[in-house]
Amino acid sequence: MNDLKKELKSQMALKGITFTQVIEEMNNRRSKDNQTTIQNINNKITRGTIKYSEVLEILDILSLKVVWLPKED
Repeated sequence: MNDLKKELKSQMALKGITFTQVIEEMNNRRSKDNQTTIQNINNKITRGTIKYSEVLEILDILSLKVVWLPKED
C-alpha cells in the first residue's frame, strides 16, 4: 500500500468516514458528467496517477488541507 493510501485511510478512520462516503460527497459536489467511482479513485491512488486537484478535493471533504513548508537543512 502506498503512502498516500495509508494516510488517507488513517485520516478517514480518525474522522469516522468511509471511502464510499468520500466518493459519494465528491460526486455530490461534481456535475453529472464528471462523476467518479470508488474503483476509479482507488486505482488512481494505487497507481500514483491521481490528480493533485482530486487529492485536494478529498482532503477538503475530510476537512484537511495541504501545507507547504520549507525544508529545514
